[in-house]
Amino acid sequence: MKRIDWRRHLPSVTFVGASSAMLVVATAAFLYFGIYNIAADAPHTRPVYALIENLRDRSIAVHARGIQPPADLASPQRVAVGAGLYNEMCSSCHLGPGVEASELSKGLYPPAPVLAEAQDLTAGQQFWVIKHGVKLSAMPAWGKTHPDPLIWDMVAFVRKLPGMTPEEYKRLVASAPADHDEMMKDMPGMK
Repeated sequence: MKRIDWRRHLPSVTFVGASSAMLVVATAAFLYFGIYNIAADAPHTRPVYALIENLRDRSIAVHARGIQPPADLASPQRVAVGAGLYNEMCSSCHLGPGVEASELSKGLYPPAPVLAEAQDLTAGQQFWVIKHGVKLSAMPAWGKTHPDPLIWDMVAFVRKLPGMTPEEYKRLVASAPADHDEMMKDMPGMK
């Protein structure tokens, strides 16, 4: 059996150890001194934004895998209920056809997607985002306060938004079967 002469490898072991220690110290200093500006009115650098965007998209795709929408997702009843929920809970950030940008939507960073524009998420991915929210984006986890049937109603409406005219939007919101509190009262586990 051949013996290893560790003295020959000592410079590379020392270099790796010193480099690791310097990296830990630099990271600690970066965090401690608040070097990265986390303010919502100071956009991320391109590499940071690309990293966050990629992380978000991959996480949603992986975690929403296997979520199947209900067979009646496109039903007029689901869309109508979803319209009322969307108007009360979502339109101030995500706007809607003919809805002007609000103070809230103008102050969000990253900006909330305008859901009346074409979206590339599946119904399952939309359900997952609405139910679980998205960290570092101001998107709340509505699943903590809303049962799955109402979340599917929101998905049903969101899927109809692209291409909707302002008149259709107003009509659907006005035709919602009940206001938010009324919809919530009969849901299991809700008061």
